Amino acid sequence: MVENEYQALTPEEEALEVVRKCFENEKNGDKEARKKAELDLRRFLVKTEDGSYTLNSNVYFGKSETMHTTHGAINESLEKFVKPAGLEGKENVRILDMCSGLGYNAASSIEYLDENVKIEIDMVEISKETLGAAFFIENPIKSFNIVKKAIEGKLYEEGILGYKFLNEEINDRIDINIYIDDARDVIKQFESKEYDAVFLDPFSPLKSPELYTLEFFLILKNLLKKDGVILTYTSAAPVRAAMIHSGLYIGEGPLFGRKSGGTVAAKNPEFIKKSLSDNDERMIALSDAGIPFRDPKLNKTSDEIVKQRDEERKSARGFKKLASTVKTPLYLHKDVEDSRLKRRVLKNIEFLEIENLMSKKAAFIVCPQFEECICDCGSGKMDNSNERINEMSKRLTLIIQNNKKIKE
Repeated sequence: MVENEYQALTPEEEALEVVRKCFENEKNGDKEARKKAELDLRRFLVKTEDGSYTLNSNVYFGKSETMHTTHGAINESLEKFVKPAGLEGKENVRILDMCSGLGYNAASSIEYLDENVKIEIDMVEISKETLGAAFFIENPIKSFNIVKKAIEGKLYEEGILGYKFLNEEINDRIDINIYIDDARDVIKQFESKEYDAVFLDPFSPLKSPELYTLEFFLILKNLLKKDGVILTYTSAAPVRAAMIHSGLYIGEGPLFGRKSGGTVAAKNPEFIKKSLSDNDERMIALSDAGIPFRDPKLNKTSDEIVKQRDEERKSARGFKKLASTVKTPLYLHKDVEDSRLKRRVLKNIEFLEIENLMSKKAAFIVCPQFEECICDCGSGKMDNSNERINEMSKRLTLIIQNNKKIKE
């Protein structure tokens, strides 16, 4: 492979090789290729708690992860993507399913919406083998057959498959378009489209940062309808920070099978039902953890994006932002009883020249989170997470600037 060549995170290579071999054999006239592949792929399938199956990713920095939560792959699609999208009551629905993988999010959408709703789904997946793996997975819901049929049609059209075996009829009200390419390139084709929902479902941010950058969200924002939403399972600070910097309002997504809820983003704050926690707001606003991933030309490798952010965090830590170590921002305007922890926190706020955590400077920074003013600035609690995050970040910058002026 060429050095620095982009390589997306996909299911483990051995599983993909089974699918790849199936494609090759079928193109060469083997009508039994899929049956053989189904048997070979079974050892790679991971059964989740709702009975649906998923696959492990390839190894990245010595670790692997499943494509879906083991608490229930199909239920995760419903609870984290489809239901919170607020699509009920609409006669026409357009969905952008990013990193569609096996097609669970698309299938769940069709299954969930009323049978009279016209639905258009643009599925984007870089790995044709991942899409093809859907053929060998037991149907978790009836609508999965429709998605399989669409995948078969696309792979046959591209000359990847040699036959069309599936007999499922796709109703005229359902339009599924499949794009097999880097999502960063694909979304540039959608400038004239507007979506009711964007399902952003790559692997985790540190493994697929290229699909969580500020620049990527700037494009996704422009693809949203006025009442549209972006949904992702991750609650990572750099992802939420990138959303905010792009001008999106953000909130907490449903909690399902993970320690924290995902994230909901929208152009309009009225479509955000639940604010982020105070702790999450502080980490994004005040610490180096809230520095987003960046990819200005949408062409960097995942390693390059992670490395660039790491360097940006190091240069900001202790100079522009509080250190994220021991979650320092969480203790502003709080009394810390643990003496060892307190010493570490105080050391991290030395550059702000804050004498103690209950000082006026500490209160000034986090005041936007309180119902009533705690620092004599006269303002009350701000309306949403975006406003509170932006104001706390602004106040931190003001203190740093004032400290410099005094020294000069």
